[in-house]
Amino acid sequence: MSALYELPVFGLALTLTIYLLSLGLYHRFGRPGLLSPVLVTVLGVAAVLQLTGMPYALYMDQVALLTLLLGPATVALALPLLRNGAALASSAGAVAAALVIGGVVSIAVTVGAMVGFGADEAMLRAALPRSVTSPVGLTIAETLGASVPMAVVLTLISGTLGAVIGPGLLTLVRVRDERARGFAIGMTSHGIGTSRVLDESTTSGGWSSAAMVLNALAMTLVLPLVAQLVTA
Repeated sequence: MSALYELPVFGLALTLTIYLLSLGLYHRFGRPGLLSPVLVTVLGVAAVLQLTGMPYALYMDQVALLTLLLGPATVALALPLLRNGAALASSAGAVAAALVIGGVVSIAVTVGAMVGFGADEAMLRAALPRSVTSPVGLTIAETLGASVPMAVVLTLISGTLGAVIGPGLLTLVRVRDERARGFAIGMTSHGIGTSRVLDESTTSGGWSSAAMVLNALAMTLVLPLVAQLVTA
């Protein structure tokens, strides 16, 4: 088995294969949040690594190309802002208020839950970027000195829960405006949630993408300060 996973292309081929299969399942079953291709791929790769005994460090070396592409992916996040710039500017006050209130609540819930459950400092640092889209969240986790794998897991959990529960919860509290629904999901559930609300409408998807980017920019500035305060 070691001869197989030591092939230089094994990790990359494994990741792409599982992702393409999970993408097909995702669309076949109506794009449910629990079958998010990102989540299924992470679980699938983790299962293979566990079964084969492949070292995580070796796997990361083999998928270095994918890690490198996180940079361009981060830059591409600016596109939703360009596409929805006029609409966002016309609602600048509401957008700013939603960012501030949503950010404060998100951080307060994260810190409160971690402290309430007795989590240590390392877990708290890894949990802080949970509502930030993965390319930016990984960078923030490294800046905070947090465990990147743990931060990825918590981000996926946050995104999946938001994608599964968020739309129904918003309907329950009678939030029907497509812009508000998209913005709320984008702030809390980043890319996984955004892919879910795209099923509702392109308007919701666009506002969700924009919220995801704006939240990432804000959290990049705020979370290092929060980490210093709560772990001092």
